[in-house]
Amino acid sequence: MPMLDRIRALVIVIEEGSINRAATRLRIAQPALSRQMQRLENELGGRLLERETGGVKPTGFCHDVLTTLRPILTSYDQAVAHLRKQAGSGKSELRVGYLISIAQPLLTPALAALRKDHPSLKVTLLDMSPREQIDALHAGKIDVALIGQEGAMASKEFYCRKLARLEVCAALSSSDPLAKKTRLKLDAFKNKAFIAMDEGQMPGRNQWIISLCRLARFKPRFIATTDGIHNVLSLIATESATAFFPEYLRNFAHPEITFVPLAEPKATCDLIVLWQRGTVSKETRAFVETLSATAKKVWPAKSA
Repeated sequence: MPMLDRIRALVIVIEEGSINRAATRLRIAQPALSRQMQRLENELGGRLLERETGGVKPTGFCHDVLTTLRPILTSYDQAVAHLRKQAGSGKSELRVGYLISIAQPLLTPALAALRKDHPSLKVTLLDMSPREQIDALHAGKIDVALIGQEGAMASKEFYCRKLARLEVCAALSSSDPLAKKTRLKLDAFKNKAFIAMDEGQMPGRNQWIISLCRLARFKPRFIATTDGIHNVLSLIATESATAFFPEYLRNFAHPEITFVPLAEPKATCDLIVLWQRGTVSKETRAFVETLSATAKKVWPAKSA
């Protein structure tokens, strides 16, 4: 009998007030149930039952055990009921972590295409930073992460596919003279201040910017650190600073920001999708393939 079942049996023993009556209700022999209760006491490290005339009563420790573990039993039962209902209805769910900046150019059309072939699929979308997506994959809270190049750091832990290798653009205040250019060489940023991004949310992003600047033989000067795309762009506008982003950010509207592509062939950024290793659901496979097909339509010369 697994420990979870022994705890259930303990609940029934308490409800019946007797091991004999509980054994009858559970349809097992009384000696077998007594052994299971003794084993549970050994596992938990304390006495659970006290004998009295006509039956048993719970100890104080037993009350603590049931107070702690009853919610776990309830959650487990609810989870199993949900899964059985899902299996019986033929419906399934796909949980997707994504970057808000990639939603309009790629995620929205990909989901529209997926819906045609899987009309009953329930899709849960979670706007998450790269770090949050990786942590959620580890915890099993999402099935798929639509992530930037930060996903490369987790490529050995999950299934990984590169959707596209994109150009890089610089975010500049619209009043900045550099914002009037159609393309900019990297050395144009030697004297510019940069806004760094919180490594806790965007792991490796600052190092990526440093590596790009190294192509033009200079080290970027970071004057502030923040998180969230809106906060970064607001600081760029107010400080007349800059930061580098994948080209799909050009579709991200901000009244005071202009995005200018970099004129450097080696300045690229990968768009990556990660998903759980092991047995992969048909819905997850379909979604990954739909993302790939959509990326080829959106960026025909750059998709993988």
